[in-house]
Amino acid sequence: MTYEFSYNANPMRVRFGSGALSAVADELDHVGLRRVLVLCSPSQKDTAESLASILGDRCVGVRADAVMHVPAEVAARSSAEALSLGADGCVTVGGGSSIGLGKAIALEHGLPIVAVPTTYAGSEMTPVWGMTTNGRKDTGRDNRVLPCSVIYDPDLTTSLPVGISVTSGINAVAHAVEALYAPDISPIVALMAEDGVRALASALPAIVANPSDAQARSEALYGAWLCGATLGATTMSLHHKLCHALGGSLNLPHAPTHTVVLPHVLAFNQSAAPGAVSALSRALPGSGDPARRLWDLCRALDAPRSLAELGMKEGDIDRAAEEATSRSYGNPRLVTREAVTAILHGAWAGDRPTDIGQ
Repeated sequence: MTYEFSYNANPMRVRFGSGALSAVADELDHVGLRRVLVLCSPSQKDTAESLASILGDRCVGVRADAVMHVPAEVAARSSAEALSLGADGCVTVGGGSSIGLGKAIALEHGLPIVAVPTTYAGSEMTPVWGMTTNGRKDTGRDNRVLPCSVIYDPDLTTSLPVGISVTSGINAVAHAVEALYAPDISPIVALMAEDGVRALASALPAIVANPSDAQARSEALYGAWLCGATLGATTMSLHHKLCHALGGSLNLPHAPTHTVVLPHVLAFNQSAAPGAVSALSRALPGSGDPARRLWDLCRALDAPRSLAELGMKEGDIDRAAEEATSRSYGNPRLVTREAVTAILHGAWAGDRPTDIGQ
């Protein structure tokens, strides 16, 4: 086989293992941070307060107001507090909301991030930022928002509710799926994407069966790391753009939206992505094409299967389709307003995914 590709490794440090949270101070020493603001969502405040106790006077405060889709006004308030407290960096504790808030501060003021993920979102592995202003979610890439250190402690995920574990894990799978058919895919990223999907597809059923299964929690966090890294190394396509449109304009929950939409977008793209189909066929359990295997896996995990059950009204489909097609982006198959509308109708109803072009 003749190879021709480009690959850039993102400059970050990873510390992985049970009990790794206790090493946060060492990581701050490694990256040279002395005064950090700890960021989290309200649900992670206890964990953030425990971390603040570990850090002592190196923690200048805890801000527990991170929310989905990073509203611009929340980012502005947190940025102002970081400056007023004289923070030289931020420690984010939680999932994509907390990490996203840290990224917004880093984008505005260049403060480095140390990330402590407690879900499988994968945002900690990417230079991708997102912010919502007046119902529109904008995203971009900037190396300033890439965490300089990531601490993966599977112990922090054992209390993650099963439902959130499932949707967070499928959200991570979505990163790898799109990486596998991205125009800038490389053999290295393809290996990471396939093994990330394999790990999560194996771990999530075990977590549903026994949420305290330490081995399954570790395997899922490992898979999330790989899947997040693939998103950081490639460009996003229709699936992410569509979910950003649904989240920003309709405020639908982030991970459940990815979980519902992914099989439908994959079904649309499969005919133009044979390499992705081969990799996903190896990584996902079951029979049939990968889109249906993924849909069957989500059903077996009792994950949400329709946008309607997430609160979307059928009348919102045209609005979301317009938003998702208002800007151009790469995708292995030509994206049209009609195709996106059809995909959304299937996802809204919770239908079994089909290739709407055939």
